[in-house]
Amino acid sequence: MLLSLQLSLTGREFPEADGHAILGAVIQEPERNWWDRNWKWVVPVGCLAGPAGLIGLIAFVLTIVFGVMKSSDVYKEALARAEASPAVAEALGTPIRAGYFTSGNINVNGPSGNADLSIPISGPKGKGTIYVEAQKSAGEWSFSRLEVEIAGAQERIDLLQPLTAPKSAVPRS
Repeated sequence: MLLSLQLSLTGREFPEADGHAILGAVIQEPERNWWDRNWKWVVPVGCLAGPAGLIGLIAFVLTIVFGVMKSSDVYKEALARAEASPAVAEALGTPIRAGYFTSGNINVNGPSGNADLSIPISGPKGKGTIYVEAQKSAGEWSFSRLEVEIAGAQERIDLLQPLTAPKSAVPRS
């Protein structure tokens, strides 16, 4: 970039000085524009703004999707049944917590719909997954499958069976 310098001496301007010093002259640079003053920080910020905005948008969409799934009646009911199950509590320990990345889908159209979910859960003793298949008819969810698979275990715990008391809670006569 070529800067044109102006010399001023008592109000008079000299367009060129030919490299010679003029006594009493003050060399002034013309005022630089906004881009010339700020490009060193604008370029990196501009390069990072696009990817950061995209990451933010993806995080926002995922938060909305997972929030909708976790606020559904079928999700809440499946999690409540797993938390209330003595067999799940014995295998995972308490408290049982739901994981972040629920997968599957929920389709609801008024009073009818269906759901097919995989809900990760964990407790102090281990991890597991709740598998849900349900249909909604006349505004009520009915489960066709509601099982918990404990990591490392051979069999799944069926949550559709009536709840039974844990073996240690059965009174002895």
